[in-house]
Amino acid sequence: MSRRSLRPADLDSELPPISYVWETPNRRPRRAEWDIPDPAAPGRLTPAMRAKLERIVRRAPEVMVKITGRTKDVAHLKSHLAYITRNGELDAETEQGATLAGRSGLKDLQQRWEDDAGLDKRRRDGLLSINIILSMPAGTDAIAVKDSARAFAIETFGDNHDYVFVQHLDDKHPHVHLTVRSLGHDGKRLSPRKADLQAWRERFAGELRLRGIAAEATPRRTRGRVRKADRGAVLGLRKRKITPDVDRLARKEVLSEVRGGRTAKHPWEEKIESRQDAIRRRYLDYAAELQRSGAAADRELARQVRQFVKDMPAVETRRHTLKSELSELAKIRSVGAEQGVVADRRDDTRGDERTR
Repeated sequence: MSRRSLRPADLDSELPPISYVWETPNRRPRRAEWDIPDPAAPGRLTPAMRAKLERIVRRAPEVMVKITGRTKDVAHLKSHLAYITRNGELDAETEQGATLAGRSGLKDLQQRWEDDAGLDKRRRDGLLSINIILSMPAGTDAIAVKDSARAFAIETFGDNHDYVFVQHLDDKHPHVHLTVRSLGHDGKRLSPRKADLQAWRERFAGELRLRGIAAEATPRRTRGRVRKADRGAVLGLRKRKITPDVDRLARKEVLSEVRGGRTAKHPWEEKIESRQDAIRRRYLDYAAELQRSGAAADRELARQVRQFVKDMPAVETRRHTLKSELSELAKIRSVGAEQGVVADRRDDTRGDERTR
């Protein structure tokens, strides 16, 4: 992206170069402070951009905001509410700030949401709720996580959706289960997209930082990782020792390439590599800019940025991983075969000695 001077009218349509490093490929629902360039020098780091860059290269803990499921009928909804409250053993908090404790509180909550579902005659097949988990790494202050989750829910859903949340502390990762009623007060249903999830992550991370917890919400590619996390269904099949179709087909393709002595070129792999090259260049460009600063703190940050780029993992897709596994397996078999030949020769020699 050119660093030419931009007119104020252009600033909303063109992001500064540094934003490419951490923005998602999607259109963002709204612009964050680190995406807004300095009108006087659009190509330079603003304080907000510098702060985000500093958190990234110092590897601030990454928040997790994940949709864990959706409920389609009253029975499923009741089961989910019972699960997140441990059958009433854990207190739940609603969008009105009311605390529902014990089995009586759970029954009241279930009954209210069931009544609301019964009143909605417009779409019998519509979702009743969207279930979300907000989590932080082990060792994060649990109270700060809960307070941040509450603030996140108020900011994100409070004006239009009923919701309830419960904190779980029986896992090493402090986390909050948030269940949001799908149908909003405006009659529209909640339908989050990928860009919405990224915005939610950033909002949750921002609430944590307001409470003194170092937190970030960057895409994988910001850290040099290109492989998407496998879906829950795929992980479940592997756990049951069943080979998912996605694994079987990928292995078949790689084996065909290896046996044929060829390497297939896929446009998306070239695009991934090009994107990662661009990201690394952006980091280094701004390391150079920081290095030119007269401030010792900026020069130190420049050093950390360069080290961060140096430590970024090699670009590795699923096909790259499978090829590495096949290569390693071939080496092991080759070594095993050589050892077997040597052992056979020794046995033959010993047999000759016994015969003599």
